[in-house]
Amino acid sequence: MPGRILVIDDEPQITRVLRAALSAQAYDVRTANDPEEGLQVFHDWPPDLVITDLMMPGMSGVEVCRAIRSQCTTPVLVLSVREHERSKVEALDAGADDYVTKPFSIQELLARVRAHLRRAPERTTSAIEAGDFVIDADAHTITLQGNPIHLTPKEFDLLVHLARQAGKVITHRALLTAVWGAQSAHQPEYLRVFVGQVRKKLEAETGKQYIQTEPWVGYRFIPEGFSSNQD
Repeated sequence: MPGRILVIDDEPQITRVLRAALSAQAYDVRTANDPEEGLQVFHDWPPDLVITDLMMPGMSGVEVCRAIRSQCTTPVLVLSVREHERSKVEALDAGADDYVTKPFSIQELLARVRAHLRRAPERTTSAIEAGDFVIDADAHTITLQGNPIHLTPKEFDLLVHLARQAGKVITHRALLTAVWGAQSAHQPEYLRVFVGQVRKKLEAETGKQYIQTEPWVGYRFIPEGFSSNQD
């Protein structure tokens, strides 16, 4: 599974530790100590995954996420000492795929890296045709009533997992584990943000909702859509 990983952090100690830990796992690692340099490395040396700090001088990690997400679907993992849920939501809403709070366990970080890099080949499954949707996991494309829908990697994974069990209630824990890994099973803010983002994109196309909330339990995918508005 080893691949290319770009680390962007203004703390040299963090970049040194991460370079050593990731290199020891046979990953090809590049580091940058400021966001502008990081984005230049990103363009010159396209990585398979980006790890970026959230709070940095000048351009923030949130802006880095937006810049990357505007061009491609490369997974982005954000690091930050801030534990407030608002900062997590802001990073996820900007296109980040995962969030780790400093100080963090190297083993947990490595597990998250493996999970993100492992999921790319898992998308090579047969197409799903249901209701208003045609989802081609091989091509990583989704059409809704014949029109293409552009989703981030995690939004895509979330919708595919829901679509594979259309009509069934999938619990919060099951979705978190399937899309983000077992280490995220108790972080429901991921679901709130990503379900909200997917709903907005789908509703903007048809005016209908496709993900139904089952309070305190989870979510249900209705491929034909429904008119009820839910948070």
